[in-house]
Amino acid sequence: MIKIKIDGKTLEVKPKTSIIEVADKVGIDIPRFCYHKKLSVAANCRMCLVEIKNFAKPLPACATQVMEGMEISTKSKFTKDTQKSVMEFLLINHPLDCPICDQGGECDLQDTAVAYGASKTRYTEEKRVVFDKNIGPLISTDLTRCIQCTRCVRFLKEVGGMAELGLIGRGEHAEISAYVDKSVESELSGNIIDLCPVGALTSKPFRYSARSWELSRRSTISSHDSLGSNIEAHVKDDIVKRVIPKENESINECWISDRDRFSYEGLNHKDRITLPLKRVKNQWKEIDWEEAYELIEKNIKNIDIKKSDQIGIVCSPQSTLEEGFLLKKIAKELNTSHIDYRLLEKSFSKNNNWLGCKIDEIESHDAILVVGSNLKHDQPLLAHRFRRYANKKKNFSIITSYDDFHSTHCLEKIIVNPSAYINYLLMILKQVQLNTKYKINSQEIKNALKIVKPSNEAKKITQNLLSSKSRAIFLGHQILHLDDGDNIKLIAMHIAQAIEATFGLIPGYANSVGLNELNLNSDNISTDKILSQKKEAHIMMNFDPSYDYHSPKKINAALKNAKFNLAISPYISDSFKGFDVVLPMTPFTETSGTYINMEKRIQSFSAVTPPFGQSRPGWKILRVLANFLQLEGFLYDSSEEVKADAMIEFDKKNEDNLKVFKPSKIRSGLEILNLIKANDSDMIVRRAASLHKNKDQSCCLINPTTMLKEGLIDGQKIRISSSEAEVLINVKADENVCLDAVAIFGKKDETAFLGMDNKVKIKKA
Repeated sequence: MIKIKIDGKTLEVKPKTSIIEVADKVGIDIPRFCYHKKLSVAANCRMCLVEIKNFAKPLPACATQVMEGMEISTKSKFTKDTQKSVMEFLLINHPLDCPICDQGGECDLQDTAVAYGASKTRYTEEKRVVFDKNIGPLISTDLTRCIQCTRCVRFLKEVGGMAELGLIGRGEHAEISAYVDKSVESELSGNIIDLCPVGALTSKPFRYSARSWELSRRSTISSHDSLGSNIEAHVKDDIVKRVIPKENESINECWISDRDRFSYEGLNHKDRITLPLKRVKNQWKEIDWEEAYELIEKNIKNIDIKKSDQIGIVCSPQSTLEEGFLLKKIAKELNTSHIDYRLLEKSFSKNNNWLGCKIDEIESHDAILVVGSNLKHDQPLLAHRFRRYANKKKNFSIITSYDDFHSTHCLEKIIVNPSAYINYLLMILKQVQLNTKYKINSQEIKNALKIVKPSNEAKKITQNLLSSKSRAIFLGHQILHLDDGDNIKLIAMHIAQAIEATFGLIPGYANSVGLNELNLNSDNISTDKILSQKKEAHIMMNFDPSYDYHSPKKINAALKNAKFNLAISPYISDSFKGFDVVLPMTPFTETSGTYINMEKRIQSFSAVTPPFGQSRPGWKILRVLANFLQLEGFLYDSSEEVKADAMIEFDKKNEDNLKVFKPSKIRSGLEILNLIKANDSDMIVRRAASLHKNKDQSCCLINPTTMLKEGLIDGQKIRISSSEAEVLINVKADENVCLDAVAIFGKKDETAFLGMDNKVKIKKA
């Protein structure tokens, strides 16, 4: 520690700390525009200039590190005159259009000008004008207001992962620009709206819809991935007008993904239902709640529940803990163990289905291996932590089928078919065994290890893991979508045990971990098994059957074979034609509940707006349904009471032993890669219009080598056929796709009915 003086106060601080960091810690205000605690130091706005004893010129507080005995003055006349002069230069070309600027009321430039600027200008010459640029459907530009702080440039390069904006020109001609005819496409791009200290970059969907002082600020938790980002919804007239991040250093830091920020557009979509619906001659008829419950009661009571498992219950992994608990309790009362939430999975082991460490501990490891995850789309914000780690420690390796991390330095990057994941992990395990005394009891694994011959890449990854003190192996949730998923998980767990590494899964959805901890997935029961067996009735909650389950053909057949089908959903679409009754539930912004994120952190939230129309929170729908069915133990008055009972379930043992290695048969044909874009992951984001205005993605991607082998040319139409359906689609060459595979964008209208089978066939149209 060293001693310094700042505004007459003596402090002990760490060496190599910047003056501005010290000032922030002790509550001394130093104005700034270009400095941000999460970005590299640019020192180009000069607003933070301060006086330092024995220095003739003022120095920038953001770029000057403290030294022993340094005396700093942030309030002296010299400092104030300097800051006033800088402020005058910054305002020379800035337009006086505050009344029409969307940043008005929350503008750093306004606040700083009042506190540190002059009361009038001395500049009488003509101000410069910069033409606005179209950088996409999410961010509106007014570049005449730009003060070239370069926060947006640095963010997109350092956090977003790609340099999509840059500073061109010199002096008065300097301006922020994107590449020619290129929009900003980072999954985190909306954060530059918050970063911009002036009105140069504002939210295009929010533009001119409300003033900042008209909005009520209400905290909640994002429901779109398992990170559990803390967000703040800004509400006017009981409508969410925009969403911004709420800082939580250990989870989302001070960022959120674009799907968290702009998904609010889907909350009041035309597909929202406001009253219960009854199917009458293939048409939907609105009915009141009492009639709906009486209809459900009549049909459920006609089922002989003395026979077990006559009712199948399936819910979304985005369902709250309270909803999952009540569904489980209803299932027990209706004598069915056929309940599950794992809609895309084909592998159903229940153990180690969480990250295995704290989110902010990821970067503390000395070596990391990630297998089977398209991080950029699966977990945009978590990808930032891995990217930062990879660029800092150079000890990051990844085995995946689509390279969406191409701008990040990796120690090893293996791009292979999903069916080859198991082979590479066996190579690593074999190398680990050669260097350790780790014993494996499974004869099947021993036989598999005899066959494999470690590649140079596998040897390098193994050596890196073994030579590091702290290591981690993370599996993407796509691993569970594979027929071979349990095998991959088992081998990865053996590797982690052998080298004493952190082992975990990167879950896909908001409450995947919570519902797993709740033991909602009964032993030997899966969604596939539930839908394969004939049922008298189905209850499905909070998902779209055609988009969110991996086999639309299978789920539609199951609905057709049942006598009665009940859906509980915020939205209606053609996918619900197999249901008899649809009850309108509220999305996460209109209910209270609890999510458990990937690190097993329990986060409860409250509604930020009242229910839309006559829709009701999911937990209330289930409680009243149980009351109509005259089931015992459903006298809950609040979600907190439900949560209290649900937490008791957590004390029960909830892990099965994953010991059996069952080599799967490799089928012929091209493998299909379902690339689920961040903006297509669930019902809400799929209905957020602005998230889907970027370039068209109604095409499939194939490696140029595979295209040559199949006799295809870029841009032609081909037919892709799976066991589910056949679609006609354009083909596009992409070197980031592994060989012998077809990558499609899943959960889209063009591809949804192909399902998520592992193999497809293609032919020219």
